[in-house]
Amino acid sequence: MTDPAHLKDALAEQARARGFAVLGVTRPDAIPQAKTRLERFLVDGWHGDMDWMKTTAARRGAPQALWPDVRSVIMLGMNYGPDRDPLAILAQKDRAAISVYAQGDDYHDLIKKRLKDLARWLTANAGGDVKVFVDTAAVMEKPLAEQAGLGWQGKHTNLVSRQYGSWLFLGAIFTTLDLPADTAETDACGSCRACLDVCPTAAFPEPYRLDARRCISYLTIEHKGPIPRSLRPLIGNRIYGCDDCLAVCPWNKFARKGQEAKLAARDALREPALAQLARLNDARFRALFSKTPVKRIGRDRFVRNVLIAIGNSGEGSLAEEAKRLLDDASPMVRGAAVWALSRLLPREEFAKLASRQSENVESVKEEWTAAPV
Repeated sequence: MTDPAHLKDALAEQARARGFAVLGVTRPDAIPQAKTRLERFLVDGWHGDMDWMKTTAARRGAPQALWPDVRSVIMLGMNYGPDRDPLAILAQKDRAAISVYAQGDDYHDLIKKRLKDLARWLTANAGGDVKVFVDTAAVMEKPLAEQAGLGWQGKHTNLVSRQYGSWLFLGAIFTTLDLPADTAETDACGSCRACLDVCPTAAFPEPYRLDARRCISYLTIEHKGPIPRSLRPLIGNRIYGCDDCLAVCPWNKFARKGQEAKLAARDALREPALAQLARLNDARFRALFSKTPVKRIGRDRFVRNVLIAIGNSGEGSLAEEAKRLLDDASPMVRGAAVWALSRLLPREEFAKLASRQSENVESVKEEWTAAPV
């Protein structure tokens, strides 16, 4: 295939056959503003303890810095639209809310396999060199997707699609081929502030800027230590990620249910009981979350999140689950258990429990001290 336009059309057809909903092409120099925005984000310290963002900043700021030979960036989106309201689970305080994207198989593995297959088709039919990327590499997928016409970065900094709303997984193919570029999508947020106003932790200091340190997705997934006490009550029952700003976007009225079976929500992860999740040891955690994104945070961080949700539940019956975890091997889990009990038990009962825990005080002394005994 020597005609670039014909090649691009054929590539889009091949992409659809592999489950991708949309494809667009942009130039590697199309996002000069991304580097400046990233630098400001890092200088403000809004990346929290995601140190990898700082160490990869030079490569992340421009595709050419990652691969000097790239001439075209092919951006692809796979629809993972939910089949029910992601926010309905928030009213079930004894149940856990897991972000839509994490209720099925890990999209990284699925999409990377499909991208590699599509890239092989491209090189076999048109030559050139290629590299494929899915989220974990130093690629600014959302600005590139905007320039490739897949959508625009909304005020919540996530991609919004006119056809698929908030629910697109992104992948990229860098190629040395010169393909026709698409027209960039225009911002259609208008005066809407739904995504900003719904955020439980006020993680958006201003439109189009996110302070990750206050974001529930960051706190429950990326943050490795105890979650700041001031933010714990705001997390509710969200134990892995948060869909609030995505789910309230008005453009979701055009969204469609995802058709990829491997990305569909598993029944066991739709609305699991907090009590059951609190009882997971490492082996049962790995078995339950096998092949899902949740597995990567490990059992201890996960149970930390579950205990925060238990503390927010208002369900006194869940206090027994927290009591049992006061002797957990992980100091982080023990500390979260103390906090949960401080929220669930009557003051006098909690004070008596604190006095009986003298042997364990040193390991989580800060939590016992901060609790309202």
